[in-house]
Amino acid sequence: MTVNQLRYSKEEFARRGNEIYQSQVRPQVEEGNYGKIVAIDIETGAFELAKDTMTASDRLLERCPDAQIWCVRIGHRGVHRFGVGRLQ
Repeated sequence: MTVNQLRYSKEEFARRGNEIYQSQVRPQVEEGNYGKIVAIDIETGAFELAKDTMTASDRLLERCPDAQIWCVRIGHRGVHRFGVGRLQ
């Protein structure tokens, strides 16, 4: 398995990923896909939608082998949740 080198700082990576998601991807995928993952190539804007990060990323890498991937969980602030969550 080949690991792609990151070509951007963490800040630039996040800025590009969020910008592409908000302006190009979100309008296409938000409705009916709450909780699913979008993997976005921050250089081309290509994206894949799936139930988990590995599937979305693998599909995107099949199409764009050199992709710089930013992931977003639709309808959530973060892709993953850490901690115990809400106690009832």
